[in-house]
Amino acid sequence: MGLTGTLVAQIEFKHGGDVFHDLFKHKPHHISHKIPKLVQGCDLHEGEYGKVGSKICWRYTHDGKEKRAKQVIEAIEEENKLIKYKMLEGDLMEEFKDFIITIHVETKGIIDMITWTLEYEMLNEDVKHPISLLAYFIEVTKDIETSY
Repeated sequence: MGLTGTLVAQIEFKHGGDVFHDLFKHKPHHISHKIPKLVQGCDLHEGEYGKVGSKICWRYTHDGKEKRAKQVIEAIEEENKLIKYKMLEGDLMEEFKDFIITIHVETKGIIDMITWTLEYEMLNEDVKHPISLLAYFIEVTKDIETSY
């Protein structure tokens, strides 16, 4: 039926993958200061920033609309600079049964690449694949890079 999918984008990040990983792991609440047109806030609901099991809520603008997403941090792999978020509540859950976002930093030679992976299961066949959301994450990455 094609109700599940995976989308992946990889973007070069010139200011160091460690910087990007640290921002999302330890200081996601600072992202709204760097790119306020895309992200308006990140609030800690349970646990600690950068700890597996912690719950955070993002306020963001996507496709010209203010949205929110409550997530739990499912995994952090420091050696791979990877963070995996599982969606719990929010606008995306109106169309998706499951939604997981993974951010991974990979170094290729002297170039750091940010990889966004979206894994999802749509509620029904009428739901579109979240291609515009993947484009949003590319824009987030580029705007964060510009802010440094």
